[in-house]
Amino acid sequence: MLGYYNYTMFLTYGSLISALLGIIISLHGPGHPFIGIYFLLVCGLCDAFDGKVARTKKDRTIEEQKFGIQVDSLADLVAFGVLPACIGDAMLRVSEKVSDVPVLAADQKHIYPLFLMAILVFYALAALIRLAYFNVQEETRQKEEGGTRKRYTGLPVTSASLIFPFVMMLQFLTPGDMTIAYFIVMLITGILFLSPFTIPKPGLRGILIMVAAGAVEFFILIALKYWI
Repeated sequence: MLGYYNYTMFLTYGSLISALLGIIISLHGPGHPFIGIYFLLVCGLCDAFDGKVARTKKDRTIEEQKFGIQVDSLADLVAFGVLPACIGDAMLRVSEKVSDVPVLAADQKHIYPLFLMAILVFYALAALIRLAYFNVQEETRQKEEGGTRKRYTGLPVTSASLIFPFVMMLQFLTPGDMTIAYFIVMLITGILFLSPFTIPKPGLRGILIMVAAGAVEFFILIALKYWI
């Protein structure tokens, strides 16, 4: 059977499974973006540790290492590129104010949802371009430097697992419809994916802080939706 199925791949496969479930549930029926966001958080949790788990296997072959890099990027595209876009589409379905834009004339109302859909497409495309560019740069870096990467160029796509749940939290904390805000954040995030600034790669402490932040978002979202 093609592929590799040792323990180093389980978290990556789990991230993809979570992303697919999130996409299906988000787009099911009238749309369920508030459920889909939980699956995005699970994807972020899986991604936080998949690299460290993979590096515990000291006897990985070159093929296994390259396979892991490719599968990780493909899973990240679905989890942090496609899933947030699907959650945005689901928000359009459930929003009652998508076409309620005072500055537009009545015959221009149909343009507004199309503009928001264009943001979804741009965001997913930006995630794809960033991941492909990262793969090319990482392959070159491995040949020249070796070891693990110390800095990232541009905003990592995995940051979506913390950014969009935070926006969803605001939906429950504010009386207004946050659909437009979600799309504005999506546009900015997509631009940051492709921006040439550099940031340090987080170590274990940074990863644990981000995992803790994701856990806080997860429980706050549950509390806001079901208990408060």
